[in-house]
Amino acid sequence: MSYLYLYINFFTIIIPFLFTFHPKLLFYKTWKAFIPAVIFAGIIFLAWDMYFTHLGVWGFNADYITGITIVNLPLEEVLFFFCIPYACVFTFHCLDILLLRKSFRFSDNIITPVLIAGLTIIALFQYQKIYTLVTFLSLAALLVFSKYYLRVQWLDKFYFVYAILLFPFLIVNGILTGTGLSSPVVWYNNTEIIGFRLWTIPVEDIFYGMLLILLNLLIYQHLKSKNTTHKKDSIITAKKLSGVQ
Repeated sequence: MSYLYLYINFFTIIIPFLFTFHPKLLFYKTWKAFIPAVIFAGIIFLAWDMYFTHLGVWGFNADYITGITIVNLPLEEVLFFFCIPYACVFTFHCLDILLLRKSFRFSDNIITPVLIAGLTIIALFQYQKIYTLVTFLSLAALLVFSKYYLRVQWLDKFYFVYAILLFPFLIVNGILTGTGLSSPVVWYNNTEIIGFRLWTIPVEDIFYGMLLILLNLLIYQHLKSKNTTHKKDSIITAKKLSGVQ
């Protein structure tokens, strides 16, 4: 069982990786945007993870990990911040191409402000619980930044895709938090969370996951847009030069 967390990472990413090269999907062509996005977001979340591990907000069961550590985190936890975003951004990419780009009609003008207000209120009422406070306020702030500063046009798609991703999320995070096991892979300090759980999953984890994927997508979509614009400009320049010749 010492490889359980490693197996979870592997089976999370293997199918998305294999379909990365599918001719209808071609996700590998967006790696130039995805890799910087996952590195930047990963640095932020790993720093957060290391600090909360140091504080004892959460920790890891030695029975389910290899024992290889980076600073105070198991190798498997570090890989988590690549494998999970890869699978989720890949899913967003696929659904956008196959379904959402043509037929999706949904407004986020209600759900986004409701989420922002709800997360902020809960965080302020639960300010003594550091995981709740930091996660809810961080997600609320990122939603404000996305909706009202960046004015991104795909938050509706994000909510739809994340709702779909909750099904595999409940499986993966359920195992990590102890569903079907004698003890959890990742344990939480009950004094730092609200205490409401879905099976064994702290409710904070749902919004932590939303924050992780939204940050990755914001950077990914921005870089992908820049790369597309640069490519178009290069084509136009090449055509002009060939016309001059």
